Amino acid sequence: MKQSENSVEGLIEGFVKPETEADWKKLLSEEGPLAKAIPGFQVREQQQEMLCAVGDAIKNHSPAVIEAGTGVGKTFAYLVPAIASGGRVIISTGTKTLQDQLFAKDLPIVKNALKTDTKTALLKGRANYLCTYRLHRAQTEGRFDDRRSLTHLQRIADWQVITFSGDIAELNSVPRDAEIWQHATSTAENCLGSDCPDYDTCFVVKARREAQEADVVVVNHHLFFADLALKEEGFGELLPSANAVILDEAHQLPEIASTFFSETLSSRQLLEFGRDTLAEALTNAGDMPELRDSLAMLEKCVLDLRLAMDKPGLREPWYKIKSKPAIEKEIIHLGEILNDLQDQLLVAAERSKGLESCYERVQLHNQRLKNLNNPKSGTVQWYETYTRSFSLVSTPLDIADTFKKHLESWPCAWILTSATLAVGKSFDHFTHRIGMESPKELLLDSPFDYWHNALLYAPPDIPEPQNVDFVPAVVQASIPVIEACEGRTFMLFTSYRALNEAAAILKDEIDYPILVQGESSQADMIKKFRKLGNAVLLGTSSFWEGVDVRGEALSCVIIDKLPFSSPGDPVLEARIKSIRESGGNPFGEYQLPQAVIALKQGVGRLIRDDNDKGVLVICDPRLRTKSYGMTFLNSLPRVPRTSKLEVVERFFEILKNKKEEDKSGKKDKSDKDDKKKKDVKNDD
Repeated sequence: MKQSENSVEGLIEGFVKPETEADWKKLLSEEGPLAKAIPGFQVREQQQEMLCAVGDAIKNHSPAVIEAGTGVGKTFAYLVPAIASGGRVIISTGTKTLQDQLFAKDLPIVKNALKTDTKTALLKGRANYLCTYRLHRAQTEGRFDDRRSLTHLQRIADWQVITFSGDIAELNSVPRDAEIWQHATSTAENCLGSDCPDYDTCFVVKARREAQEADVVVVNHHLFFADLALKEEGFGELLPSANAVILDEAHQLPEIASTFFSETLSSRQLLEFGRDTLAEALTNAGDMPELRDSLAMLEKCVLDLRLAMDKPGLREPWYKIKSKPAIEKEIIHLGEILNDLQDQLLVAAERSKGLESCYERVQLHNQRLKNLNNPKSGTVQWYETYTRSFSLVSTPLDIADTFKKHLESWPCAWILTSATLAVGKSFDHFTHRIGMESPKELLLDSPFDYWHNALLYAPPDIPEPQNVDFVPAVVQASIPVIEACEGRTFMLFTSYRALNEAAAILKDEIDYPILVQGESSQADMIKKFRKLGNAVLLGTSSFWEGVDVRGEALSCVIIDKLPFSSPGDPVLEARIKSIRESGGNPFGEYQLPQAVIALKQGVGRLIRDDNDKGVLVICDPRLRTKSYGMTFLNSLPRVPRTSKLEVVERFFEILKNKKEEDKSGKKDKSDKDDKKKKDVKNDD
């Protein structure tokens, strides 16, 4: 067949790079390769528009920020030009789950449709790969004596023989949070690098090598920023040769970047350092008993410091407790121990690569402790406590300049996309936070018919959120909606306290199955929710985004209140103070835009398909009573609104009647088909 640059066939079989907008659109047209490869493929104007914008950005090495509402099909809209452009492209996703789906499902579909042999690779952070050296050491040290850990250790050892990738996600029989993984995976701190005896068969090295040879590399934001911030994952070496970097779920970037540009000193880091140093000392520094004594002192000091921090579950500014006598004493003692260990390890470092690595680690921990006590300007220091551990963190209040430097360091196309980036019709809040100047901006509404398929209900007579009766009022307003919907509801809360209070009330009020976050994993809850078909699921932040339930099983989403961040959060508190001191308006410039983006994520759970129908309930009276309520409403899809319960009940009644009519029509058709078959049989 003759190749033609202007024909779809020419673009595919000859893999001619698309040049014009018409060329690009053909790839997602009714006669295009995706339509032929995917049964039921629907042509969407918004998807074609996004594809053209991504293709143009890659061609011109220019930045682009794209909001693509639910249903646009943004994954194919960036995968097709990523592959068709013919250059090296790095794609980063918000979660490892989405990363796996992109690599295992979506990319193969596009490659098959475009008939290309494009090399693709999946790359995760080193903590996701088995470290055979540390596994063998854990086996020989005999550190574990409980049956569960020994069972997990044996399962990992058995799996090691058969795994090709070493990706620990393959091994479902050992929980991801099992303690054993800390001893069977590596960190940048304890990795021996090329001096490791298992270096030639290292799964991390193998994954990196495959990534370097690939045309399209799929990573996740945590890996991406860990490498940009800490240079620890060996991923940065891919960037210089990249034609484009595509960051999906980009609304998460400012917070993730803040996390990775932070400095953290945790009890886990210190205790792990102590364990690794002790193991090295026993092998290579047996004549240094004072080193072992110092390590024992370190362990005791870390435990004493945790005890001095009071109860678990705290996340507060460091200044609130750093001057307490018990805290002050242990921090001084910790500094003395780290200084002592640093001096001893300087002497011991030349004995082995492992001891050299431990010396580098103690230097890092020591410096972070000093930085915590003498903070840099533009940072906030805070701490977080868990049941038996803690973290001390120094976080930059503004990552725009830092991120901007990284953008400018790599002169390729930077394409940032998500379903929720704009506030109203403006991207200013997002682009300002990441330091991106003058990108191409594209705002694509959802192709779904919200006006005819959805309804927004704002219950009347709900007290203000700070009122003690707020949660009971939310539950009482929700019950008739849940009854009218016959279950099939997500109730999304902004706090665990509100969730638990609502769950306690609701269990005595409705007969539908109730699933409460924390009772099982998120994946199990979603699976059970779909299977039951009439359940009510109560969740907090992790259920506001990334959860996809299509069809009748989810026909109602109830949101307790507008998702403003907790004013008690230490980083938020410091940001508010900083904006105020610089003469800005922290509410309008930061708190309101953040809440709008979060609400858009929650609302996005309701309509996930062309045929989905349902009711969105926002119980917060501020949506109606405050002037900023219109900012929220103007950022949501255009949908009919009501404050009358009877309108909601009528909406569900119409859906129910329509469903019964459809069933009846199918039954009539089935009866007619049966009669025809019977007539044919009689004729025979």
